[in-house]
Amino acid sequence: MSAAGRFERGTDGPRVILVGVDGSPTSLRAAAYAAGLARRQRSRLVAVFVVEPPPPMAGWVPDAQVVARDAAAQVGAELRRELQPAAEQLGIEVELRTAHGDPVAELSRIADELPADAVLVGASEQAGHRVIGSVAVRLVRVGRWPVTVVP
Repeated sequence: MSAAGRFERGTDGPRVILVGVDGSPTSLRAAAYAAGLARRQRSRLVAVFVVEPPPPMAGWVPDAQVVARDAAAQVGAELRRELQPAAEQLGIEVELRTAHGDPVAELSRIADELPADAVLVGASEQAGHRVIGSVAVRLVRVGRWPVTVVP
């Protein structure tokens, strides 16, 4: 209840929602969940695709950096093709941003820049993340906003 004793419907949820997308099934589920939340809360939705730099050993393989760059561009274009029609169908607007660098650093930077009230990401499907930590776990550790991990 507000100070005046009246209930204010729909004013206590997140106003800006950031969702990390990378084309994986879990990130697409996170985007769908974030879109539904944005629709219900009448929130601004910002989807962020972070292009990671190629691994250092990619320099040893001819054309590896070109292949990695082309693959990232293809994923980005595919995300744009999928997100826009889905957002229109739900009657919401979505802004798709592309960043380059470490996913945790870039998602954190953009979340702070917006500023985001909530950050959503998909659960990692990579076994190695149990040892070094997934993007989701690292975001929870460094974040200054609620982080929701969608399986």
